[in-house]
Amino acid sequence: MNASSDLSFAQLPLSAAMQANLAQLGYAQMTPIQAASLPLALAGSDVIAQAQTGSGKTAAFALSLLHRLDAADLRVQALVLCPTRELADQVTQEIRRLARAADNIKILTLCGGTPMKPQMDSLGFGCHIAVGTPGRVMDHLERGSLTLGKLNTLVLDEADRMLDMGFFDDIVTVAKQAPKNRQTLLFSATYPEGIKELSAKFMREPREVKLSESSSAQAPLKIRQIAYEVTEAERLHAVALLLNHFRPASTIAFCNTKKQCGELVAVLEGHGFVAMALHGDLEQRDRDQVLIQFANRSCSVLVATDVAARGLDIAQLECVINVDTTPDAEVHVHRIGRTGRAGAEGLALTLASLDEMGRIGRIEQMLGRESSWENLDSLTPAAGGPLQPAMETLQILGGRKEKIRPGDILGALTGEAGFKFEQVGKINITEFHSYVAVQRSIAREAVKRLSEGKLKGRKVKVRRMADLVDL
Repeated sequence: MNASSDLSFAQLPLSAAMQANLAQLGYAQMTPIQAASLPLALAGSDVIAQAQTGSGKTAAFALSLLHRLDAADLRVQALVLCPTRELADQVTQEIRRLARAADNIKILTLCGGTPMKPQMDSLGFGCHIAVGTPGRVMDHLERGSLTLGKLNTLVLDEADRMLDMGFFDDIVTVAKQAPKNRQTLLFSATYPEGIKELSAKFMREPREVKLSESSSAQAPLKIRQIAYEVTEAERLHAVALLLNHFRPASTIAFCNTKKQCGELVAVLEGHGFVAMALHGDLEQRDRDQVLIQFANRSCSVLVATDVAARGLDIAQLECVINVDTTPDAEVHVHRIGRTGRAGAEGLALTLASLDEMGRIGRIEQMLGRESSWENLDSLTPAAGGPLQPAMETLQILGGRKEKIRPGDILGALTGEAGFKFEQVGKINITEFHSYVAVQRSIAREAVKRLSEGKLKGRKVKVRRMADLVDL
């Protein structure tokens, strides 16, 4: 099915309050996937939609489930299953923004890596929407802390990734515990055999939405793609050459193995870059801290495996480097599609050895065009040495448990501590810690002033994340 020619949200049967909220959030025109899927979803149909991360798919299903919500009933009416905790957090934040038009919509995130009891307690007080990973949702269903008797919408977000991660049986089990007359919305970047099998098990005459080639091919066209031939001995040092030449403020460098991730971080740090690794061996706490620092511009280069980076949607990502050429052409498209979002220019750089030329051929076939090749010799380092991150992250001992809010931290920095509003960046609050990005030039002084002052009327411990040797 193709998108309607009218891409205005105003044509949709949404409440006046919702329309006003969309206008306030800057949602004027629907993206192609929203225009193609929202009318069907709002009409109550089950939908299978093929959509990349960053295409606006979250709003496509969020507006539909919010439209059907009864705010007076504090039982779970919508459940969104996501492959990773990071994606679940992003989906929750987006739904919260879109739900501002309604009264007191309660949304809970149910993911592993955090204690069960606080989640069980929150569920005990009731909620309208649950967003979570299949494993943790199954845990709650088995314990009886989550019940789906009143569920009217089930969403499977990035279904192909969940299948890759072995969640097929869990998804089927969850779906069986939901009422048969519910609506099911399935979003997937690719359409493997498992999706057909999954939909056949519990979807009711689903309408399929697939963007036309002209719509789905737009994103890669905004991305400048350059390939470089390397030997194995050159590969890791070539990444430093690329970073010094192009000087992107924010880069994800993809490696095929965890070992390669660790080796590349060591090489980049040796060259003076602020780089961090993201792979499957990291504890959840360390993973969260790495992602916080990368997203708030305290780290220039995130070195990641594909599995670790699933579900990540980093805003304003300037560059993707394929340190290893992936054997899967679709994975390559996913990698490079993380840059060049929302109309911005993107840069995708690929390193390939002679042994990887067959992989390059498969990628060219999928993209429908040949790669643009340049020589490593053409790379010249810009003046000033490695580009340093604009921000640095401070960690404050105390988080949601102590009822600390972003406004408290901003107030402490711009009030008693005497810093300017523009010198403070993103603030993240977790259960036991808070993280605030500040301009690098004031980081040490900010630690000193916050430590000497008070936050919410009490003294707090503050330190620079750069001082922690375990990351």
